[in-house]
Amino acid sequence: MHHSIKTKFYNTLIMKRQFILLILSVFGVMCVYAQPLTQTVRGNVIDKISQNPVPGAIVTLENSNPVNGTTTDINGKFMLKNVPVGRQSIKVTYVGYKDFMLPNIIVNSGKEVVLIIQLEEAIVLKRTIVVKANQQKNKPVNEIAAVSTRTFSVEETQKFAAAVNDPARMATSFAGVVQGDDGSNYISIRGNSPNSMIWRMDGVDIPNPNHFAGVGTSGGGISILSAQLMSNSDFLTGAFTAEYGNALSGVFDIRLRKGNNQKKENTFQAGLLGIDLATEGPIKKGYEGSYLINYRYSTLSLLSMVGVKVGAGVTNFQDLSFNISLPAGKSGVFGVFGFGGLSSQKMTAEKDSMKWKEDPFYRYNSKFNANTGAAGVSYMQMLSKKTYIKSILAMSGSDYRDYGEELNLNYVAIQKTDERFVNSKITWSSLLNYKMNTRNSLRSGIILNSLYYNLSQNHRNDSLGFMETEIDTRGQTQTVQLYSNWNHKAGDRLTVNTGFHTLHLLLNGAFAIEPRASVSYAASEKRTIAIGYGLHSQIQPLGAYFTRNPATNAAMNKNLGMSKAHHLVLSHDINVSTHTHIKTEVYYQHLFNIPVSAAAGSTLSMINVVDGYVTDKLVNKGKGRNYGLELTIERFLHKNFYYLLSASLYDSRYRTLDGHWFNTRFNTGRSASFTVGKEWQLSEKRKNKIIGMNIKCQYAGGLRYSPIDLNASVAKGETQFVESKAYTIQNPDYFRLDVRVSMKRNFKHSTGTLALDIQNSTNRKNIGGQYYDVNTGKVKYWYQTPLIPVLSYRLEF
Repeated sequence: MHHSIKTKFYNTLIMKRQFILLILSVFGVMCVYAQPLTQTVRGNVIDKISQNPVPGAIVTLENSNPVNGTTTDINGKFMLKNVPVGRQSIKVTYVGYKDFMLPNIIVNSGKEVVLIIQLEEAIVLKRTIVVKANQQKNKPVNEIAAVSTRTFSVEETQKFAAAVNDPARMATSFAGVVQGDDGSNYISIRGNSPNSMIWRMDGVDIPNPNHFAGVGTSGGGISILSAQLMSNSDFLTGAFTAEYGNALSGVFDIRLRKGNNQKKENTFQAGLLGIDLATEGPIKKGYEGSYLINYRYSTLSLLSMVGVKVGAGVTNFQDLSFNISLPAGKSGVFGVFGFGGLSSQKMTAEKDSMKWKEDPFYRYNSKFNANTGAAGVSYMQMLSKKTYIKSILAMSGSDYRDYGEELNLNYVAIQKTDERFVNSKITWSSLLNYKMNTRNSLRSGIILNSLYYNLSQNHRNDSLGFMETEIDTRGQTQTVQLYSNWNHKAGDRLTVNTGFHTLHLLLNGAFAIEPRASVSYAASEKRTIAIGYGLHSQIQPLGAYFTRNPATNAAMNKNLGMSKAHHLVLSHDINVSTHTHIKTEVYYQHLFNIPVSAAAGSTLSMINVVDGYVTDKLVNKGKGRNYGLELTIERFLHKNFYYLLSASLYDSRYRTLDGHWFNTRFNTGRSASFTVGKEWQLSEKRKNKIIGMNIKCQYAGGLRYSPIDLNASVAKGETQFVESKAYTIQNPDYFRLDVRVSMKRNFKHSTGTLALDIQNSTNRKNIGGQYYDVNTGKVKYWYQTPLIPVLSYRLEF
């Protein structure tokens, strides 16, 4: 039922042609403004490791005539006034630090540009060194991440075709990432299940931040997180550093930006995915504190309110995100941040059995609600010029409800599903960062989680003719995580990281200690070689521990251990020019202690589970292996043109209890993505009108599935698979072409952007899989989403 809701959700986005033509007419009123336009660029320059301000740094606007430059004050602050709108570059220099170049900053008339620039201290050996400006576009925000980490910007989530401000959809442009379903933002990283990834916000793990999500997974219909709040962030795909735990495949480490603390600014955006309102500004005059708030309401809900039915149900979603900065002088900096999302879908069955043969979902009544959120208070204090501490107290939770009925041949509703999963968490996280000297730094921390759960899962047993309770439990437990990482720079070219992470689940005493290490060597100014290793562990989705034994009603899996994986990555990155690099990575992942079904002949493994709670008896005797080669060729935006070519060849397999090896569900074997974009300035002198064209082409081998046993399915009245041939069938190759066209116009005090994203612009019918249709007694294919236009207009003022 969850899968159908997420797929149906995106199908509801197909609007009438008249609506698109109406919005496109907005292009006609975006006339030329005659006056040269400028904006203010300001920010802070800080030490990358210690986070202390760097006073006296020289900040210069590149290619300015006359020269537009300044120096940072005692607090590391700078301000450049009268910066022309358009793409600009800033160079920062300071004695004893590596020169820093920040290229292609977007300067709009609608908002000031506020930057946080982190300088890296140079290692001075017994010789004179020449430090060149480093653009560092391919360097992660987390300075100790050496391999399998890709920094992404807010601009990329906005401009990549069909990314629609969603980090997970944007990430499908990166090597090793395969989208699990067009109708959702589930992603598989290097052949792993989507549920083995975690999300982190501003230093603390958060629940799945997606609308229309299910339990025990990391994806959903569309992201709750607003791009208005995000700063440059990291996406990690393997052998991650010691501070990250309870994940096997990847981490989205979302960093939040602070609101403008000197000027009130607003953003309004309207489109087929919702209406967004964002506001930011100073809390009060003369105070360094700021607020940033974003609210979105579903456009689809507005249409249904006026009687326009879009799709097969009534779909609603809304969300709120915020980040408040409260500096307290020498007492440190406090912050309050969070997000919340409400989503629901209601479908009403059609009392026409002929329609059931067209689409089996016409036979069902369903109500689905997925609500989630998190809120936290952070505190950062500089204990000295070399040491700072950051602590966070956060509360988070989710409430998922799925209720379904099926009409019988007499059109009487028979209850089929009744699920309610309430999870909440209180988290205390604290880290200490100590910069011993130019060469050495230490980062250590603790994460305490108190987990609360109230879980109920009931499904109809058709053979017995009544609802059967599979999970029914409530209670609480705790997890404890400790980590430490030592960063050592043996020279200006060689960097070594060593550390560990521990994870302890008090529910059953499961414990893991995980060594982590990486070595990065700059063989030349253009070429870097790195190797990374990590042991990673993950606790199971909580409901899996409380599956009931039908005979005794006792929890069958309460003593399950953690899933574990060894990651080994070898990386080679070469800068072929100042704006283009080629990166290759070879990786191997050995998964072990994986829960698999205890039943003889069963092929069930947690490796293949996308969402939901498994109700089988499980044992930690499964294994898996993923290995592959990844290639990234990337040209960062230069002369208004960029491209990103990613390709991956890999193999992903798992072993069951009886020792047989099978392909995993996500073993597509190959994937490739080509993302390209170009901007044209229609007014060269004033740079106030820009047309953008962005294209993303995705290709992958098909996802795998198990063959359906038709005779057994007919006899039982529901889908039955051939267990001995698990995931032996592969869908036809997947191909999708997405297009984005945009027009940005800078006015005197505002900036407007009109954009049209077209997902699957060729309307290709990619096969998603097979299912048994009880209404026709046949096995049928289901298809991924067709062409979807997503129109939006954003105004910054």
